[in-house]
Amino acid sequence: MSKYKVCVYAICKNEEQFVTRWVDSMKEADEIYVLDTGSKDNTRKKLKKLGVHVKKKVIKPWRFDVARNESLKLLPKDTDICVCTDLDEIFEEGWREQLEKVWDKNTTRLAYNYNWSLDEENHPKVNFYIEKIHSLTDYTWTHPVHEVLTYIGKKKEKKKTTDTITLNHYPDSTKPRSSYLPLLELSVKEDPFDDRNMHYLGREYMYYGKWNEAIDTLIKHLSLPTAIWKDERCASMRFISRCYKNLHRYDEAKLWLDKAIQEAPHLRDPYMERALLEYELQNWEALVNYCLLALKIKKHQKTYINEVFSWDHTVYDLLAIAYYYLGNLDFAIENEQQALSMDPTNERLKNNLDIMMNVKTSQQ
Repeated sequence: MSKYKVCVYAICKNEEQFVTRWVDSMKEADEIYVLDTGSKDNTRKKLKKLGVHVKKKVIKPWRFDVARNESLKLLPKDTDICVCTDLDEIFEEGWREQLEKVWDKNTTRLAYNYNWSLDEENHPKVNFYIEKIHSLTDYTWTHPVHEVLTYIGKKKEKKKTTDTITLNHYPDSTKPRSSYLPLLELSVKEDPFDDRNMHYLGREYMYYGKWNEAIDTLIKHLSLPTAIWKDERCASMRFISRCYKNLHRYDEAKLWLDKAIQEAPHLRDPYMERALLEYELQNWEALVNYCLLALKIKKHQKTYINEVFSWDHTVYDLLAIAYYYLGNLDFAIENEQQALSMDPTNERLKNNLDIMMNVKTSQQ
């Protein structure tokens, strides 16, 4: 018999393609509630047919925090545990049982495994902890975008962490993110001292190719007194470097990557960013140096800040190319083989290895 009443809640718009798969994953809960924010397809119809409680409400002007809070209001008063997910996310089977094992009457929030990105074979590419399981009355959603749960409870907040619950993310890559930039600008305007959203806004400017705006905003992030998380500070420095690289200001790009390495020497990412910069500049000996420094770091931190290229085949591919141009074919072949073992269907890696093998054969 269940110890707690568990309810899933979500927001959605035009996501009929995900409905059946999502409900099948969430049905371990006692009840499922969805706020539809204006679907034009069959999302609501499909959800209702599968027994989901659905309410339609158009949020104008659009804000993610307002929508999340409206969906949270749908949950019944006797809910013990609230589980917030999106329709493109799937729990691994047995999550409810594991939740009941780790939760106790004093718990207010739970952190659990989140695979934000997976490869074609369903292996995690980007993995970190997410904290969207919580008690009913102790939290409210804040910020127009990249919304977060903010604690408003009267008793002391009690968080727990588990590795026994995993949520996988299978996003619709065609879905636009055009609303993010104005919402982030609004978020920073509302709270100019929030370091998290200042970082996100700078990153978003970078995604849009607004190099100078990104640099200015990320420097503002670094200047905020609350911006003390070294991993995120390192990321801001890396992003500043990327902007300078795109402006062809390579000395400044190197300077900011040096700062990033000093800020978070425990992360692979700044070393890999520097290796990629040296690749672009065809500085092969420097490239080898930074790749080897990256490989010394064995621990993959569980944070959204990590880059996929820091932990996939890239480091070995870069080493192979650098050794090839430095004339060390044995090392080049060895590293390209290692890269190919990590990404066996990559045609470019296969072609590079063939070229290296042919060159070596011709020299014998």
